[in-house]
Amino acid sequence: MEQSITRTLQALSDPTRRAIIRMLNERDMTAGEIAAHFAISAPSVSHHLNVLKTADLVIAERQGQRIVYRLNATVLQEMLSNLLDLLRIGVERKEDGHA
Repeated sequence: MEQSITRTLQALSDPTRRAIIRMLNERDMTAGEIAAHFAISAPSVSHHLNVLKTADLVIAERQGQRIVYRLNATVLQEMLSNLLDLLRIGVERKEDGHA
């Protein structure tokens, strides 16, 4: 659990990757469509997409000649649930008088 939270948070630590996540939350997109929103090189966009894929936040699906990227919202939901569980542990300790 800790490793997946760390990997997800590291992937989301970059503002460009967070912007990509927001765009993919609205609709699936190709790398070219994503790149059109940024003033950075195509290899930089590719790097950001690879980081997001490695963290399982984005799924790449080949559709003919192109690759379409879509958000894997399940990973975000699991990470948030795990974070809430961690915070709840802290609350329980305070309520038990251990903090």
